Amino acid sequence: MSGRTFPAGFELFLASRSPRRRELLASIGTPFQVVLSEAEETLVGPHAGAVAERNALAKVRAAVLPQRVGGGSFVLGVDTVVVVDGVILGKPADRQEAGAMLARLAGRRHEVVSGVALMRGEHVVAHAITAVRFASLDEGQIEAYLASGEWEGKAGAYAIQGLAALFVEGIDGEYANVVGLPLALLARLFRLLEFDLVTRAWL
Repeated sequence: MSGRTFPAGFELFLASRSPRRRELLASIGTPFQVVLSEAEETLVGPHAGAVAERNALAKVRAAVLPQRVGGGSFVLGVDTVVVVDGVILGKPADRQEAGAMLARLAGRRHEVVSGVALMRGEHVVAHAITAVRFASLDEGQIEAYLASGEWEGKAGAYAIQGLAALFVEGIDGEYANVVGLPLALLARLFRLLEFDLVTRAWL
């Protein structure tokens, strides 16, 4: 992106190993550094939004930051889950579980819920929901997708930006949320902490 650059002192630390989140931040021209966070994720909670928010905030709080962090530094944590029939699906533990998840999603509507936590001294946290409708899938299609390995490390056992795009008949909500980072929500949280990602200026 040409035009205004980020002001001196702006820093964003991403407490996530997800390459999709790195790609989304890069796509909007936002500079960032990836930092380690060993927070434990949980799928237990009153509803998916609360679960995703709690996991995202835990990642922020567990982030290992450089020794010197300035007043213009932000820490970002994100957690994404999939919900179908009220059941929360995280990342599959193995191929068998991934297959069961895909069979459950096939021909159905489900929701992708991402919790986003952003901290600069204080923290703000919220979640975004996108509804996704899958086509019906036969056993051969599911097995072919499992063989691709694309399901590994993905909530709900699929990646919408990859081969699984062939399964998606429609979405209602933000596409970037399904990839793993709701950018519109991220922009709103930045504004709550007095920074505008669009103008790249302090408020």
